[in-house]
Amino acid sequence: MGAYKTIVVGTDGSATADLAIDRAGAVAADCQAALFIVCAYKMREHPSDEAEHALGHDAWTVTGSAPAESVVQDAAGRAHAMGAQNVQTMTVKGAPITVLDDAVTRLGADLLVVGNVGLNTMTGRILGSVPQNVARRSGVDVLIVHTS
Repeated sequence: MGAYKTIVVGTDGSATADLAIDRAGAVAADCQAALFIVCAYKMREHPSDEAEHALGHDAWTVTGSAPAESVVQDAAGRAHAMGAQNVQTMTVKGAPITVLDDAVTRLGADLLVVGNVGLNTMTGRILGSVPQNVARRSGVDVLIVHTS
């Protein structure tokens, strides 16, 4: 197996996602791979959402396309600082798991990088977490970065 050529990394702009960006940037630099930074977002339809409140940090955090664009631009700067040369960004309306899965397929990625947030939480065990679900669904290598 050769070096990775196309890497997708998910971010929500959190400090833990930044650690996943750093690792993805370093791997992309080592492999001279293209790095696609992806942020899923939702549009705020209601001023409050009981499920979002109950889930706290496990809830989907990026609301709106403008904040999502800011998140990926900040992440691109981090990836460049880690040595990644070919960095591209994407913001996509949708659920994080679906958005990441679609990006991997559409881009022909051979590595998906995500942080481990939610993996060891009660909510993650009951409802599943982004890293757990993408690892199970993905048809490519998944690097789950230890971020806690």
